[in-house]
Amino acid sequence: QVQLVESGGGLVQAGGSLRLSCAASGRYGRTFSDYGMGWFRQAPGKEREFVAAISWSGYGTYYADSVKGRFTISRDNAKNTVYLQMNSLKPEDTAIYYCAVERRAYYSGSHRSSNEYDYWGQGTRVTVSS
Repeated sequence: QVQLVESGGGLVQAGGSLRLSCAASGRYGRTFSDYGMGWFRQAPGKEREFVAAISWSGYGTYYADSVKGRFTISRDNAKNTVYLQMNSLKPEDTAIYYCAVERRAYYSGSHRSSNEYDYWGQGTRVTVSS
């Protein structure tokens, strides 16, 4: 089983920044660096939505239009960790943020659908006050 643990969430004023981390662990027969990683979020009363993803190589990054230019996804394969740097936060960014691992190694699909991911973390709450 893959275990994903998110951290870094909290309460921040609009315009502020947060850095989320997601550490992968567990004996799952996978090499972390062979798999793309993604961040999704779910706001109260809304469906889970794609936020950002990074390819297995780290060279490809993908963002939802709503966060493009404000959020940056990165990964440190030596630490089995993926990060989401969130700047210029807005109240509409308030949500629980989840990280996930893609189902297939060396995947080159859209990276934006939750169906492309099979392991998920428990989430970390981000609240942006106005």
